[in-house]
Amino acid sequence: MSIGLLGTKIGMTQIFDSKGVAIPVTVLKLGPCMITQLKNHTSDGYTAVQIGYSQITEKLLTKAQLGHLNKAGAPPLKYLCEYRVNSINNFDLGQIITVDQLKIGDLINVSGNCIGKGFTGYQKRHNFSRGPMSHGSKNHRQPGSIGAGTSPGRVFPGKNMAGRMGGQKVSIKNLQVIDIHKEEHVVILKGSIPGKPGSIISINKK
Repeated sequence: MSIGLLGTKIGMTQIFDSKGVAIPVTVLKLGPCMITQLKNHTSDGYTAVQIGYSQITEKLLTKAQLGHLNKAGAPPLKYLCEYRVNSINNFDLGQIITVDQLKIGDLINVSGNCIGKGFTGYQKRHNFSRGPMSHGSKNHRQPGSIGAGTSPGRVFPGKNMAGRMGGQKVSIKNLQVIDIHKEEHVVILKGSIPGKPGSIISINKK
């Protein structure tokens, strides 16, 4: 049984197949991760495996976080993530998880925070049509009507308006593993994934 992995997005490039077709790919550095906690039905009500990634200095963690990691004999780890499993019998506390559980051709799901765009307007955020750009028009990039007047006399919740865009968790499914470099913990996926180069991502095998 395999679980997911935490890693870092390196960036995008392209490779060429045997027919000379350019394939857009994303390069990821996945793991090595350490199992920091095993959860079971008796103590937690469900079964899951918690893993840690990216070692840092002790002074950057709280005493509570250090105490939690010390129980597993783990070094100070910056990121923790949990994966649900049917059984924890095949896992041990302190076990190292690497890209060895992946193979070329596998389909995996990738989750990460997409690039934040800041406060954006109607056209960029919701693809609204703009108004006439001719002289005399005072409605170039305005929202237009946002609802009726006396009845209901309010703006309905969820109305598409200007606001913050991006910076949310996004998951991309069924990305194919093109190549694996086990010594460098590098995996090459077909297609794009959320986030900037250097951002933290989580993968989960289908």
